[in-house]
Amino acid sequence: MAKCHVMVNNNYKNMRTLKPLFLQRILISFALFCLVLLIPFCVSYADDGFQASDKYKLNSISATSDMLANYAVSQYGEQTVESLAKLIRFNTVAVDGLTPDTNPEFIKFKLQLKRLSEQLGLDYADHGYVVLIGLGESERKLGIITHGDVQPADPKLWHKSPYELDITTTPGLLIGRGTEDDKGPIVTAMYAMKAIKDKGLSLDRRIELMVYMAEESDWGPLKAFLKGFTPADINITIDAEYPVVTAEKGWSEIRFLIPNSETGIEATGPSLLTFSGGSFASQVPQQATATLINIDANLLEKIKQRSELQRGMRYQFISDGDKLTIMADGKSVHSSTPEDGVNAVTHLAAILAGFSWPKNQASLTQSFISQMIGLGVYAELFGDIAYSDDFMGKMTLAPTVVNSTEKGAEVVMNLRRPLGKSAELLERQTQEALKEWQQAHGVTLQQVETYWGEPKLMDKAPHLTTLLSVFGYFARVKAPKPIAIGGSTNSKLFPNALSFGPAMPGVEYTGHSEHEFITHEQFMLNLKMYTAAFVELAVKQ
Repeated sequence: MAKCHVMVNNNYKNMRTLKPLFLQRILISFALFCLVLLIPFCVSYADDGFQASDKYKLNSISATSDMLANYAVSQYGEQTVESLAKLIRFNTVAVDGLTPDTNPEFIKFKLQLKRLSEQLGLDYADHGYVVLIGLGESERKLGIITHGDVQPADPKLWHKSPYELDITTTPGLLIGRGTEDDKGPIVTAMYAMKAIKDKGLSLDRRIELMVYMAEESDWGPLKAFLKGFTPADINITIDAEYPVVTAEKGWSEIRFLIPNSETGIEATGPSLLTFSGGSFASQVPQQATATLINIDANLLEKIKQRSELQRGMRYQFISDGDKLTIMADGKSVHSSTPEDGVNAVTHLAAILAGFSWPKNQASLTQSFISQMIGLGVYAELFGDIAYSDDFMGKMTLAPTVVNSTEKGAEVVMNLRRPLGKSAELLERQTQEALKEWQQAHGVTLQQVETYWGEPKLMDKAPHLTTLLSVFGYFARVKAPKPIAIGGSTNSKLFPNALSFGPAMPGVEYTGHSEHEFITHEQFMLNLKMYTAAFVELAVKQ
């Protein structure tokens, strides 16, 4: 606030005839009058907008943090992209029977991490499933939690190989498996540490980057490692969204087998022979396929008309004699945000609903999807399990894998569970819903399995305000607030762990999708924010 000085000239020589009390009253009244007139001109208010030349004062960071953040981008921006390209090359997808020490792709990936660490002057330690990359020797630590494994990618759905950093297909985008989840964040964090090292700043905390090699498939080895390892007392997971994630839904799953049941099939009548789709449990399926026989022109036209009413879907109808194959193509996304995708499995089931298909494995699968899930993403049709939390939002449910096997159709549904219902209640409501559907269709589901992951609220971490300030300062966002996500990161295993990027709020997260990318602009912004956050939390001020 600007200061306002009101000066009153007390010329007593010209006022000697006035009585002292009367004179005092005159002076006080005059002074108050001046104040009333001048206050609007003397008070300076902060601009409600964000001017390009003005850093938002409520999100203040140190001059050192600002300087280092800009230095990191100007000095290492392009090198960061080049290093990302080298990490993307390795197909670090979990393979049954292999570990990070026996899988050739993981071995080469870790060797590249070691080379980059040595190049940047960072210490490196390989513990098998866990790699630690650090700067500083202090016993107090700032933990940075990431992972080096990725989800599978279908090469035919990419313009170039998903394991080649594509910077030409769409200018401004860095496309490739792991660019956002999580190889991009890894390399960004390493160059942020390099910028701090360059300036010789004194660290109050060791900065320790943890790269886990099985986050997407198996948390068991990490839990075992943590039994003999002391993690940092404050941690940042760079595997989610901004501004700061303080609540995560619980990763949950329902899976079962619909047994083969071929009763009442007439060779001359229309029948649904196969129904399948999806690649892995934590991806909303982009593709699904159904095969049918004995479909006349009238029935085919009805199915096509239904398909034309669906937004975001593309269909191919391929006839081969009396057989018809329908290929559905939607939009894959991370299963924690099914509302951002177009689920090919549910949409294909919808255009085939309402017809009297003879009962078999395929028709029962299609019936279950259309009747128990429909086109919704919030479990609206699945008995009574739907619910919502004021902060975490609604529970989501997405069928992610429908796979035809010799024993029957394997159905996997991925759910993200907020606070508000106990696992026991959800289990009971799930079993009731399944029982009712089985009775209605005269079928017994086999190998029914459920898993109810625990939602977690992490809103008491001591570095919450600092991270919010860093985000608000560089993103030029007023008073940013913590958010909740549907994703489930391994931050849950660490004390005082908060997720900080790499995706901006309100922007679709592309990790796990068949179009994973990060913009070059966002990549550089992440480098700034990670550098500043490390300085704020680990450098002696």
